[in-house]
Amino acid sequence: MREIRFYEALIEAMAEEMRRDERVFLMGEDIGLFGGTFRATEGLMAEFGERRVRDTPIAEAGIVGLALGAAFGGLRPVPELMTMNFAIVAMDQIVNHVAKMRYMFGGQFDLPLTIRAPGGGGTQKGAQHSHSIESWFVNAPGIRVVIPSTPHDAKGLLKTSIRCDDPVLFVEHERLYSVKGPVPEESEELLIPLGQAETKRPGRDVTLVAWSFMVHDALKAAEALAEEGIEAEVWDPRTLDPFDWDALYASVARTRRCVVAEEGWRTLGVGAEIAARLQEHLFHELDAPVQRVGAADVPTPYARNLEQAALPSAEDLFRAALKICT
Repeated sequence: MREIRFYEALIEAMAEEMRRDERVFLMGEDIGLFGGTFRATEGLMAEFGERRVRDTPIAEAGIVGLALGAAFGGLRPVPELMTMNFAIVAMDQIVNHVAKMRYMFGGQFDLPLTIRAPGGGGTQKGAQHSHSIESWFVNAPGIRVVIPSTPHDAKGLLKTSIRCDDPVLFVEHERLYSVKGPVPEESEELLIPLGQAETKRPGRDVTLVAWSFMVHDALKAAEALAEEGIEAEVWDPRTLDPFDWDALYASVARTRRCVVAEEGWRTLGVGAEIAARLQEHLFHELDAPVQRVGAADVPTPYARNLEQAALPSAEDLFRAALKICT
């Protein structure tokens, strides 16, 4: 098995699906001639042409609206928003239309639309380009929210998302694009079902729940905890909607302790919902309260030292786990 970068896995996924199905096309700002802000569409216009790799104006609501119409018309669009924060500009299209249409029409048609969006902080892009706001869209029933942490998962989940007949929001952390990882050869089909979590590291003493870039921080925390004699299990949901609740309950019922880590704001985030459900379903199995780690409730600062202070880290996970394991 070869090792490739996260962005290369995304390119392979889109290219394979475009070759397989001529209805698949891409659209977004600078995705064609420029190859994407993070190189995630590099070379695709050269292979598939301007008709299927379409550069658009800076108009996020228009991009999503056009993609919605194309999906209605029988195509399988994959629009890219240059940053997850710009999805706020398209919020009406995404939440009021994309997420609700299949339900409002009684499921009489498919809506195969995959919106790709880079997100996350840690790269000094300032308050308007650095947030992890996936919880906002998990809170909107009708749209799948997919959020991979490795090149392997990025490729397998993006291919599945493009084939999905529901609309999907596919979130890519900006600090993951250059991360390398094992991915099967292109000759091997890689599809990962939505709603299927993965244990990134087995453990017996505490479950560390994390997604996107935080998975890598959780793995670092697990290594540090091992030096203290604590074996932490790192559990990655991979998709936040649908969510693999049964697998999570099984993990936490076995370890009897849990820390939930997300880069989004701690208040009213996905971690809050996970903690609430664990304490509803596993109250008598838990040996300690579920701990939550998240970003400070402030706009992400630009200054590096302040940004690092505002965002959660491996050290935060380590301390939270140590608190309930000793």
